[in-house]
Amino acid sequence: MQLRKNRIRFTRINHIFISHLHGDHCFGLMGLVSTLGLLGRTADLHIYGHEDLERIFQPQLNYFCRDMPYRIVFHAVNTSVSELVYEDHKVKVHSIPLKHRVPTCGYLFTEQPSDNHLIKEQMDFYQIPIKDIAGIKKGGDFITDDGVVVPNHLLTTPGPAPRSYAFCSDTKYTESIVPIIQDVDLLYHEATFLAGDEKLAAKTFHSSARQAAEIAKLANAKQLIIGHFSTRYKDLSLFEDEAVSVFANTAIAKEGCEFSVPLSTR
Repeated sequence: MQLRKNRIRFTRINHIFISHLHGDHCFGLMGLVSTLGLLGRTADLHIYGHEDLERIFQPQLNYFCRDMPYRIVFHAVNTSVSELVYEDHKVKVHSIPLKHRVPTCGYLFTEQPSDNHLIKEQMDFYQIPIKDIAGIKKGGDFITDDGVVVPNHLLTTPGPAPRSYAFCSDTKYTESIVPIIQDVDLLYHEATFLAGDEKLAAKTFHSSARQAAEIAKLANAKQLIIGHFSTRYKDLSLFEDEAVSVFANTAIAKEGCEFSVPLSTR
């Protein structure tokens, strides 16, 4: 329902990353998998999470989706270490070990480096053939027929710097994640409680809005999104006020909100 409401095409979803096996983070998966089958999906769907995820869902798939027109591929993630769990030509995904009541990890999504931009006047001046353009975009120099090396910086300008997004779901305050998410462009960090309830936060392995902001500050994040608020609080503005007092560029995660990460030069 949320995908339709926010006009996200079902066919664009090829990889699903599950942080941990608590119901509010994985119970909807079976329904989505079944719906995709009813819609006629044929491409493989890759699902990443703790090794128990496959043990839990495979019997349900065998019972409810035995005639499904596409294949589910499970990928076990070691939630105790940070490691590369997925990579293609556009993005890399690393796991982020978190501290919760069950094995849990967040995920760091980082764009692959983009190609350099060609300087047309220089390309024309050196009469660079088409066959050499791809290599020059990747940072290579150009060698003339006379053996003269034309360095890449004379032929190109840097492309945009790779952008990054870190998703840190349920977790108690832990500075161990800071080196993994250092300088991240956009950080989502749970903020279940307010600062006055930080003893309860520690007991239940959750964080406060202030603690989420402290992580963002230590990591030198450019923007922070907080969410996963306890229903004991009726005024969500209190979370934003608390976090902003520590980390100014903070926003609250609300259904349907969109957050942009601007491009910047390298």
